[in-house]
Order: sequence, then C-alpha cells, then structure tokens
Amino acid sequence: MPAPGRGPRGPPQTMPGRRGALREPAGCGSGLGAALALLLLLLPAGCPVRAQNDTEPIVLEGKCLVVCDSSPSADGAVTSSLGISVRSGSAKVAFSATRSTNHEPSEMSNRTMTIYFDQVLVNIGNHFDLASSIFVAPRKGIYSFSFHVVKVYNRQTIQVSLMQNGYPVISAFAGDQDVTREAASNGVLLLMEREDKVHLKLERGNLMGGWKYSTFSGFLVFPL
Repeated sequence: MPAPGRGPRGPPQTMPGRRGALREPAGCGSGLGAALALLLLLLPAGCPVRAQNDTEPIVLEGKCLVVCDSSPSADGAVTSSLGISVRSGSAKVAFSATRSTNHEPSEMSNRTMTIYFDQVLVNIGNHFDLASSIFVAPRKGIYSFSFHVVKVYNRQTIQVSLMQNGYPVISAFAGDQDVTREAASNGVLLLMEREDKVHLKLERGNLMGGWKYSTFSGFLVFPL
C-alpha cells in the first residue's frame, strides 16, 4: 500500500489548507490570460465592456475585472500587458463658436482669409483655439462639423470653405442680392488623425458688412 500522504506514484503531495500548500504566485501571472479568456467566453453575446476612466477597473455587466500593468496610451486608450485595449468613455470633444459683433474683417482676416469667431459657447476638451479659430483633433476618429456664415448688407457672392490641414473639403455659397442677410451653410463628417486641423476660410467675396450671428461647431462622433 502506498504510504499515507503519497499518491500511487510521484512525489509527496501536500494536503490543501495546510502549511506548505501549493499557492498561485502573487501579481499577474500567466494564468490571468487564461482566466480572462474564460471569463469573456462565459459572458453573454453582445455584453458591453466599459472603462470608466484610465484608473478605474473595467466593468463587465456588473462584474469587475482588474487588468494588471495597464497604462493609458496617447489616444486615450488603456492598453494592458495582455494586449487588451479599452478606450476611456470619458474623453468627450465638442465645440461651438459664434460671432457676437459685426466688426468688419481685420488686417489679419484680409491677409489669411480665415473667418474668425469671438465667442465660445461650448469648448469641451479645449481643442478649439478662439484666437486662431482653429480646431485641433486630440485623437483619431470620426468628427462632425457644421458652419453657418452670415453676410450682412453685402451684394457680393461669398464662398466659404471648411479647410482640413490647409485643403478645402466642402464649400457653401451665399449670393442673393435682394436680401440684407444671407448665410452660407454646410456640414460634413470627417475622418481625422490626431493633430489634424480644421478652420473656415473665405474663398470668394468679402465680409465687409460683418458676420454677426455666424457659427462654427464640431464634435467627436466616435474614436478609432
């Protein structure tokens, strides 16, 4: 008969719960990857994975999963040592600027033909610079933009273009000579890389009567 505490073959075994019992190593071991894969397989289909921010655990339908050695990447995602990338749901980007006065274009406006705004209504993330009236994308993603540029007491036709990195993407025209106020309006969805720039440019005509009540807005639809 085999001796007590020994199996039929092999080295002595230690009873669970006693001193010398086999234990999993502390920290993140290779078993975490297998446990994570098993947990994801057990979740119902379509179960969302949400990250509250870069420091909180990932929430899986009420279950808490802590990924070791995670660090935020430049675009706001959390990437773990296991190769898992979870984007932070707290990264919101939106802006809306308006022209509150009817001052005629400045020397800078006439030189660059940039349409400048003087009041910010919304600037979540602070990625719209009022002084230059340029929006800079903080991350790669799909962005929505719209503009509404008003010409006042001006019989000339104006053409307004939305510029991405110095190149026109869309344009709008206003040229009715029988009205005192008319607007050139348009909107678009754009795929933007991090640090891409967008602004409005007057391609044709002038805004000598001013452009009060004009607006320029944009927001991040979803990151990529």
